[in-house]
Amino acid sequence: MTQAQSSSFLPATSGHSRDDLCATIKSTYLTVIVAGLCAFSLNLSAQPKDAKQAASTKPHIVASFAEKGLSHSKKHEKVQVYQYEQANGVMVFSDTRPAQGNFQVHLYDCFACKPESNINWKSIKLFTKAHQNIIELAAKQHRLEPALIRAVIHAESAFDAKAISRSGAMGLMQLMPDTANDMGVLNAFKPEQNIQGGSRYLAQMLDRFDGDITLACAAYNAGPTTVTQYRGVPPYPETQAYVERVQILLERYRKAARS
Repeated sequence: MTQAQSSSFLPATSGHSRDDLCATIKSTYLTVIVAGLCAFSLNLSAQPKDAKQAASTKPHIVASFAEKGLSHSKKHEKVQVYQYEQANGVMVFSDTRPAQGNFQVHLYDCFACKPESNINWKSIKLFTKAHQNIIELAAKQHRLEPALIRAVIHAESAFDAKAISRSGAMGLMQLMPDTANDMGVLNAFKPEQNIQGGSRYLAQMLDRFDGDITLACAAYNAGPTTVTQYRGVPPYPETQAYVERVQILLERYRKAARS
C-alpha cells in the first residue's frame, strides 16, 4: 500500500490509493474512521489481546522490522502516531496530539515511504510457514496462488499482524478502513479476517485486470482507477518499486513451495 506525506489518518474515498489520499490531507485533526462506520469502529475494550498490544508506547514496528532484518543504512523518517478513543467509541489514529484525555503513542519507522531501499529482496528471509492454514484457505476460496498472498503480505507488512501505516492501513495486508469495510473485515488486526479481506480484494483486482498480476498489484497499491487512468503501472516511484518487490517475492515463494 502507499505510504505518503505526514498527516492524520483518513479512510480512502475512492480506489485504494493512499498516495492520492495523503496528498490532500491537511495538518488539522482528522479521524481515521467516521462515527457512522459502526461496523468498523475499533472499540479498544472490544479488541483482542493482540490488537491491544499494538497500542503500546514501545516502538513496536521499529523493533519488529529491525528484528527481521528490514533496516536501512540511511536514517529513517520517524512517524509519531497518537491513538485515542473518542467519547462515541471511535478509535482515532492521528499525528496531531489530542488536546486532552488519555492517549497512547506509537513511534514508527516509515519503512516503505521511500522507493530507495537497501533491502535485498532476493535474499531476505521468507515466511513460508506463517499463517499457513489461513493463507491456504483464502487462496482456495478466492482462487489465488498462496505464493502471491504471501508475497503481498511480505511486501506490505513483513508479516506483522499489528502493523499500522501512517496512512491508516492496518494489519498483514495493510487494509485501508474503507476497503476493509467493503471486504467485510470487522477487525483488521485479526490475521484470519485481514488475510480473507485482503485476498478477496486482490482477487477482485486480478479479475478487473484480466489476471495480470503486475496490474493487479499496482492497483492494490495505487488504486484501480489510477491504473486504468495510466493504462498500466502508474509513474509513481513507490508503486513501481512495490510492484517489482512483489514480483521478486512471488517468484521466491513459488520456488520455496516447490522445494
